[in-house]
Amino acid sequence: MEKIIKLNTVKDYNDFLGIDTPHPLVGVIDASKIKPLHHIRKSIGFYVIYLKDIKCADQIKYGRKFYDFQEETLVFAAPGQVIGNDDTGEPFQPKGWWLTFQPELLHGTPLSRHMQDYTFFSYAVNEALHLSKQERQTVIDCMMKIDDEIKGATDRHSNLIVVSAIELLLNYCIRFYDRQFITRKKENKDALSSFEALLNDYFTSDKPSKFGTPTVAYCADQLHLSANYFGDLIKKETGSSAQEYILAKTMDTAKEWLADPDKSISDVAYALGYQYPQYFSKAFKRIVGCSPNEYRTLN
Repeated sequence: MEKIIKLNTVKDYNDFLGIDTPHPLVGVIDASKIKPLHHIRKSIGFYVIYLKDIKCADQIKYGRKFYDFQEETLVFAAPGQVIGNDDTGEPFQPKGWWLTFQPELLHGTPLSRHMQDYTFFSYAVNEALHLSKQERQTVIDCMMKIDDEIKGATDRHSNLIVVSAIELLLNYCIRFYDRQFITRKKENKDALSSFEALLNDYFTSDKPSKFGTPTVAYCADQLHLSANYFGDLIKKETGSSAQEYILAKTMDTAKEWLADPDKSISDVAYALGYQYPQYFSKAFKRIVGCSPNEYRTLN
């Protein structure tokens, strides 16, 4: 049984690391100054951004696999997630810079209403952000601004400045991920081709009638990607959300089946996984622009 400890707050995490807590809701950590640690899996109640400065195949695990990240890698974690690895019995010296902050820090700020837009907090570890040296310096500069603010004299502007610096860092990360998606064009095209093949296989099987139309989570899992990373990849490659892409493929399949005069509209609806034919007809008209009956007449 894997041992998992619960760390609900920034202070809990700092206590675990054996360091001081200058601010109860946010912290910046120079990992090279921490004492050597033993691996352990941790359930966290706060956000963490890890800037990894070294190759760390022995430090990051996703599922049952270890990943060999190169220098300048950024990894994100959110409240409710489990991070870390099982104890190997050997201590290790972490390196890099870490930013931790609790959701409470953001309460009442515009950022609190937009945290769901930063989908990379739900990316898998093997979908980490790989940084150039210039991007790495930008990340460190943002963290240093936060560190200076929380360790300096506090006034009524302090919280706003800290939150603004966090938001600036997150927006830079969106930019850097956009760059990464562009530079991985071939890998993204391969993923899109695999997605298309997956849908083709799905709709030529009996799975739709058994399980309904495929979900984004199902497709992402089959392609060994997190749902958020998969959704962002499809959006950037096609301009459509993954859900929209699946629905369009469903309706393309419906058009093929409607061409068979031996299939009733209800037969097509049930075969595609719709429990009620009228739901299929509404979706078809919304996507195609005419009802299944009208489409069949026109074609």
